[in-house]
Amino acid sequence: MARSDKRELAGLFRKRLAALIARAGEAPGRFAERIGLDRSAISHFLDPASTRMPRAEALCDIARAEGVTTDWLLGLAQSQSEATDIAPALQIEQSANGRGETLLAAWHQEAAGYKIRYVPATLPDLVRSDAVLHYEFAGTGAEKAAAKAEQTKRLLAYTRRPETDMEVCMPLQTLRLLADGSGAWSGLTRQERRDQLELIARLADELYPTFRLFLFDGRDRYAAPYTVFGPQRAALYLGSLYLVVNSVEHIRALTRHFDMLIRDAVVGPDKAAAHLRDLASDCR
Repeated sequence: MARSDKRELAGLFRKRLAALIARAGEAPGRFAERIGLDRSAISHFLDPASTRMPRAEALCDIARAEGVTTDWLLGLAQSQSEATDIAPALQIEQSANGRGETLLAAWHQEAAGYKIRYVPATLPDLVRSDAVLHYEFAGTGAEKAAAKAEQTKRLLAYTRRPETDMEVCMPLQTLRLLADGSGAWSGLTRQERRDQLELIARLADELYPTFRLFLFDGRDRYAAPYTVFGPQRAALYLGSLYLVVNSVEHIRALTRHFDMLIRDAVVGPDKAAAHLRDLASDCR
């Protein structure tokens, strides 16, 4: 490689590395420590007078930790041709008027092959019955209700793909309230609630192990609704908004929180279907 080519490559790598460090909001030394690199190496990479480039293993470590590709780091992929195109650590995305369903579909596709961790706001989107969909979203307008119905079908099809790996963790009290027809579920008939519980039980059996349902005791643990899309992003559901997390450290923190919920689950995926069928038979 000619010296001018090497300097150009090093300059592009330096620009993109600096953008990743800025996105992480860390000092270069702390960034290096987290990735597992020597602080002196990061200093050389960031030195405008240096043409030093990382070894292949170090390059892969940076790409893996920061959710980018080695091609992008080296300037071989131009989908993020400018460092300013990197997503900020936190974003706000509108979820109204079907926009949220479009975003979720894109995020799921981008996370294909990675584990998805999901704490639903009420029931998991992919297991809602037609009656529950109509009940929950009829008042939001025809466009929104249609978008939610399409999202349910799309997510169910996505979960049936062999490369999908999805864990859902939710309070067991949500299902108890559904069985009892209490709170938000008071407008559903006994048969509609029973059918919904039986549908979740059937899908929990059918989709296992691609889809694994865990239930925790809401008296002991609390979790706001959120989804972790592999190492790439997480999204916290705020009703009409999503708080989108792109920072690696924040994604890891949410992943650790989810793992804690699973450790404390009182019903695991091997017993979830039986628990749901017991609730269905006990509907009031």
